[in-house]
Amino acid sequence: MPVTVTMPQLGESVTEGTITRWLKAVGDTVAADEPLLEVSTDKVDTEIPAPASGVLLSIDATEDDTVEVGGVLAVIGEPDDAAAAPSSEPSEPVVADTPAEPTTQAEAAPSEPATPEPATPEPA
Repeated sequence: MPVTVTMPQLGESVTEGTITRWLKAVGDTVAADEPLLEVSTDKVDTEIPAPASGVLLSIDATEDDTVEVGGVLAVIGEPDDAAAAPSSEPSEPVVADTPAEPTTQAEAAPSEPATPEPATPEPA
């Protein structure tokens, strides 16, 4: 049965980590507790060990991706689990290195303003 590798909690106030380097590639055999990738946070740089032995079936977050704690990094399983492995699309949101531009109300509004109603009624 495949095992999901997730971003661990690397400190009390750490909420995300940036993948600096993968030490294994898809298809490589890994042993439990063997270093799998390197992660950098604002407090620590560390290696993340494999949570189980098996074959690295997929890498769901690439180098330089910033991933929230609990976000999926990879999947480890047996070679015959490859067909059952989740797609390589991240299942948790990956935080981009640069923030997306916020959408403002003005962008959603029509380009021409609506004609305002007169403030005083016309004489009858």
